[in-house]
Amino acid sequence: MRVLRSSADYAGPRLGLAEKFLSLNWGLVVLLVALASVGIATLYSAANGSWHPWAEKQAIRYGVSLVLMLGVAMIDIRFWLRYWSAYVFYGVTFLLIIFVELHGRHGMGAQRWIDLGIIQLQPSELMKIAQVLVLARYFNGIAPEDIGRPQLLVVPALLVLVPAALVLKQPDLGTALMLIMGGGAMFFLAGVRWWKFVIVLAGAGGALPVVWRFLKAYQKERIYTFLDPESDPLGAGYHSLQSKIAIGSGGVFGKGFLQGTQSHLSFLPEKQTDFIFTMFAEEWGLIGGLVLIALYGLVCIYGYAIAFRCRNQFGRMLALGITVNFFLYVFINIAMVMGLLPVVGVPLPLISYGGTAMLTVMFGMGLLMSVYVHRDTRIGRFGEAEP
Repeated sequence: MRVLRSSADYAGPRLGLAEKFLSLNWGLVVLLVALASVGIATLYSAANGSWHPWAEKQAIRYGVSLVLMLGVAMIDIRFWLRYWSAYVFYGVTFLLIIFVELHGRHGMGAQRWIDLGIIQLQPSELMKIAQVLVLARYFNGIAPEDIGRPQLLVVPALLVLVPAALVLKQPDLGTALMLIMGGGAMFFLAGVRWWKFVIVLAGAGGALPVVWRFLKAYQKERIYTFLDPESDPLGAGYHSLQSKIAIGSGGVFGKGFLQGTQSHLSFLPEKQTDFIFTMFAEEWGLIGGLVLIALYGLVCIYGYAIAFRCRNQFGRMLALGITVNFFLYVFINIAMVMGLLPVVGVPLPLISYGGTAMLTVMFGMGLLMSVYVHRDTRIGRFGEAEP
């Protein structure tokens, strides 16, 4: 699938704030509210029927993030093209990642957070959106016939690989992989030929022995455990095995709300964050899990529909990039808890407990809404409306 540029010269109507608000994609808003409600209810169950310590905070964070999403949705999409706004946002996020490297807060064997008091900010999460913005801005300014020039791909490649390397050093393998995969998707959507991806993948395969040397011992252990989880059932393989036991014990219809034994008897680790889908599947079974996946699928469908409805190249790339990033969250997390991928720290969007992940996803959804609101605006390479 490739993004095609439109050659028509038309600037869509300018909308007031009230008109923008009324023209929001309210079907997508309802889906996001439904997903967040599922997350809050699951966190309530994770705390054995208590709003503390997770469900109440998650509800407040979602309320704040919802307001942020609606505000971002009404910002003119040309703002991110003009005044180098996308590059400024990327630059600030990159500096925050460097700050984490120097003065970040340690936790769970990693240095990923900045302590702001009311929230533990994880800049690597924000980089997922900053990367989409800056790559959409960069490729929008290049003529279609010049996309394939190797010298023009050096800068965007560095925009992806440098922060990914810093995130990997924290260490955060899951987020680093998401940055690389999300960046690769943006290259493909911009029109980079498939054979260049083959060359890059071949080079990456050759570099694996070097990368392996820089992985932490626990990261290597996770890969070994993924290949043979029963080799250390009480150690490195514990998370994966308990997750699969909990999912299997839910059966077709689940054990019922607040009735999950693996989670409530504390056999299931990180039930409020990375392994929250496991807890949900134990309580609601195969049917509940499929319904939740269907909700995520509908969000992705809305994202693709918005992208293909948009009349400008920047908006199409931005919408597709945000949607791909959202899909990667869902796919990696669910595949991880089912034992299809190694255990990495990727949350389930709008369900897992966490402030920065919630903020990032809702900010991205705000940009997606902005593309929808301004879908009839056709703009030039650097943000000016075409006559």
